[in-house]
Amino acid sequence: MYLADIPADVLARAAKVRLAVFDVDGTLTDGRLWYAEDGHETKVFHVHDGLGLKRLMANGVQVAIISARISHPVALRAEELDIAHVYQGQGDKRVCLNQLLEALALAPDEVAFVGDDLPDLPPMQMVGLAVAVANAHPWVAEQAHWHTRLGGGQGAAREVADMILKAHGKDVAERERWK
Repeated sequence: MYLADIPADVLARAAKVRLAVFDVDGTLTDGRLWYAEDGHETKVFHVHDGLGLKRLMANGVQVAIISARISHPVALRAEELDIAHVYQGQGDKRVCLNQLLEALALAPDEVAFVGDDLPDLPPMQMVGLAVAVANAHPWVAEQAHWHTRLGGGQGAAREVADMILKAHGKDVAERERWK
C-alpha cells in the first residue's frame, strides 16, 4: 500500500501538521476549466478528496483553501465540506498564508501546502510539508517534500489526508471505525 512507502522524514514533517492548505485548480480539480453555454463555470471534485478533508478536520487538523482564481463552485464545495478557511482571488498566496498563520497562531512548520503550479511555489517554500500532486509542474515537483501518486482532482488530496493521519497515529483508529 502507498502509505507504507512514505519516507520517515516526510512522516516526521506530517506529524507536526495542524493546518493543511490546498490549492484548487490542478490540485482539488484536474485543472481543466469548464464553462457552460451561459458562461457559468463548473468544476469537478473527487468524492474521495472530500472525505479525506472531512477526516482531517474530524481529527483536529484544520483545512484551508487558497486559490488564485475566484469560482462559485469552490465556495459551494467548501461550504458543503464545512471548510472555514477559504481564500479566493489570492494573487500572492504567500501573503494570504502568512495572514492565516498569524490569525491561527501557527508556525510555518505546522503547515502542509498542497499544490501543482507556479503560484503554489512561494507558499510551498515556507511550510513544513510541501506536497506536489502527480500532475504538478516540474518546478513545483522538485520543491516538494512528498509527491502524491494520483493527480489533482483524482484523489490526490485524499492521499495527503491519509498520510497526515498516519503520521498523527490516527490511521489505525480510523480503520477500525470503518469496519
